Amino acid sequence: MENEQNTQTAAPLDQPCAEAAAPVDQPCSEAANDTSAEINLAEFDVILASGSPRRKQLMEDAGIAFDVRVSDVDEQLDADLLADPPEAAKKLAERKAGAVVQEVLSEDYLGMAMVLGADTMVVCDGEIFGKPQNLSDAKHMLRCLEGRTHEVLTAVSVWLVAAPEPEKISLGFRTFVDATAVTFRALSDEEIDDYLRQGESFDKAGAYAIQGAGAALVERIDGALDTVIGMPVGRLLEEFPDLVAPVA
Repeated sequence: MENEQNTQTAAPLDQPCAEAAAPVDQPCSEAANDTSAEINLAEFDVILASGSPRRKQLMEDAGIAFDVRVSDVDEQLDADLLADPPEAAKKLAERKAGAVVQEVLSEDYLGMAMVLGADTMVVCDGEIFGKPQNLSDAKHMLRCLEGRTHEVLTAVSVWLVAAPEPEKISLGFRTFVDATAVTFRALSDEEIDDYLRQGESFDKAGAYAIQGAGAALVERIDGALDTVIGMPVGRLLEEFPDLVAPVA
């Protein structure tokens, strides 16, 4: 499942970057440097706009050098987006990355940066399951998922920032969504309660961690495991292979 958006702008700092951007018919790499043939991602400061230790670990394991910056964003979604989970995931990823871009530019940043924002959501029968609010919410989610197949969506928004000198700023972003189908085995209420007692549910979309004890709930997956964990690094490197320095 893929959806991309390409933009270029010199964004005023008093507007959120995601809203300040204006669409153009150019790839993201061209928007940041006008000549995609000359772009060299090795020259970019890579910033992960997420405090998730799981995303951090996936990127480190892939050999990507990056820093972490997190900015609080409004994750509320209107009815139209709630009815369109892929667009909802994209919007939240763009908000997260755009907020960090805004912060970086407000600090009079000079140079070239790539900012990565991501959002993961579990979708079952068209209903979005984010992080559970409490134990009852987590139990409800797992009961809905048990014995069925659901979809896990992770959207990644990649922003390229070129700020060679003050007042001369070029921005571009590309957002994609990766999807993996996950099938849970049939679970008894006792098994759900036992899993919830392990305490790993409450900061995970859908109330389970496939990289932890939640793996025992899963019968099979169809798609990329890293998408379920929260950062489709394989897909990211297909889109931007220069993120990893070549082996000498």
